[in-house]
Amino acid sequence: MNIAYPFVVAILLACPSIGHCAEKVVLFNGKDLTGWTGADYQIKDGVLICSGKILRTEKQYSNYVFEFDFLLPKGGNNGIGIHYPGAGRPSGVGMELQILDNSHPRYSKLKESQYHGSLYKLKAAKRGFLKPPGEWNHQKVTVDGPKIVVHLNGTKILEADLDELEKENRKHKGVKRRSGYICFCGHGAPVQFRNITILELAVQK
Repeated sequence: MNIAYPFVVAILLACPSIGHCAEKVVLFNGKDLTGWTGADYQIKDGVLICSGKILRTEKQYSNYVFEFDFLLPKGGNNGIGIHYPGAGRPSGVGMELQILDNSHPRYSKLKESQYHGSLYKLKAAKRGFLKPPGEWNHQKVTVDGPKIVVHLNGTKILEADLDELEKENRKHKGVKRRSGYICFCGHGAPVQFRNITILELAVQK
């Protein structure tokens, strides 16, 4: 089922107790950039096409499940910025989950933590589950306190503990953050996105 329409759709997922129901919310309505700010991305046939600049949510988030479909062109490069404060380079002031065509020759000599699904220069993701350029992929990102888990096309490719990574990367500002905007980092390639949703989770105590 295509869930790109409309923006004000909320899907009831669970009711652990009366008055505390969890709702998955559509973040991109397939028509315009309502709910987003920072760059003028192209929209065509319900698909968001990257213009090469940073596009971020208008709202900040802390604990959530963020899901989306993406299509990489050959050599495509982008990223999902999490806990982004709204200014600066997302991979430094926040953290970046890499979106990359791992198969392209130009990326053959990257560090392991620079390939698709990785927390950029913080922790490497498993490879081998990305579809070829020109095909749609589905990615699920769970941010729950210090825990970050990434599923690509149904397979878990990354599991990270920010508390542990903070100890190992004391000069990295973004790894210390536990809330912020979600953004598409740009990087120039016309990477496509659709079916973008978020489910906010209860904050851990």
